[in-house]
Amino acid sequence: MTIYNHDIMLSTHEKYGGIHFYSGRALGLTVPGDKLQMHPALQADWDAIAGHYHRIGLTFTEDIIWDVSIEEINRHPGHDISVYFFGDAVNRRSSYQAFFEAIDADWRKAVDYINSKNNFIHLAEELNIPVPPTLCFDHQDDLADLAELPYPCYLKPSVSDHGFGIARCETVQDVQAALAQLEPDVPFQVQTEVAASAFLNLQYQTVNGRAEPVLVSEQILEGCVHGGNRYPASHEPWDIVAPMAQWLVDRGMKGIFAFDVAVVPTGDEIQYVAIECNPRFNGSSYPTGLANRLQISQWSSATCALAPRSIPDLNLAGLEFNPATGKGVILVNWGTIHAGKLSVLLAGDLEEQSDLLTKLKQRLG
Repeated sequence: MTIYNHDIMLSTHEKYGGIHFYSGRALGLTVPGDKLQMHPALQADWDAIAGHYHRIGLTFTEDIIWDVSIEEINRHPGHDISVYFFGDAVNRRSSYQAFFEAIDADWRKAVDYINSKNNFIHLAEELNIPVPPTLCFDHQDDLADLAELPYPCYLKPSVSDHGFGIARCETVQDVQAALAQLEPDVPFQVQTEVAASAFLNLQYQTVNGRAEPVLVSEQILEGCVHGGNRYPASHEPWDIVAPMAQWLVDRGMKGIFAFDVAVVPTGDEIQYVAIECNPRFNGSSYPTGLANRLQISQWSSATCALAPRSIPDLNLAGLEFNPATGKGVILVNWGTIHAGKLSVLLAGDLEEQSDLLTKLKQRLG
């Protein structure tokens, strides 16, 4: 039995509206007997989302705790723990760091270490994992000559979620503007842009002390921000990041974690370049979990904009996933419908995925 708390408010900047609705997307990962913490704002949609999951043939827990406080976990001893992020990425000195430290100090330290993009680059170089040319800085004062940077490049805070603070820079002025958005003492990096034909998400999970591959999906990006994923992917370069995956598990990493890898054509060859590690569940984890449980062999995920509404007002007639055919739309991050966006899984071949998305967007208006 597992208690799930996939609230993201400890790991995502409040800049992104509606982040308190994200806890509901873990519902599709649960099984009867589990416990799931969800924000009370989602309670009004419970009957509608439960009906949707019942119709598509998915089993899930109905033992819901309408409270996302992390302390609730301690009231349920004997349960395994599943959280979105094992720590506090927004406020490193908060009491929540001590909370996770008390549960599993090695796990928290492994997450905290590799959640730093600068640490990731240093470790990749030690393990001979290819990465883009990257300059790492602890303070803005350490960056002396902006004109000498490799343009175009990406300026990235060392700790970032949902693309927060990441900027593509073509000029010195772009870098100055990006730096102005950061606190002076925030570590950051400047990474050379790679001419990638695709970006991959390689998911792992910890099983009996081993880093076990889960699935490779191809990222659908909207600028620097994750917009969705597609499976199967065109490449599966597990060997590129396997040494780091096991290094992390050896030092305490548990649960789901993933790597972003760029596919870079170089003449007649393909080079795979590791970009970062996400030591947590990520945007691809939730549709992956649903697809694996429902044995869906081809799918993509997408996030659609819409006028804020509730799940009972959503019309999926003729589009909803049919377990007999293995095709259709599945709601993934359903709670965010109240904030004007809805994440879905589109099951079918590429043409069917496109057709489903077009029809869904027409319904959403």
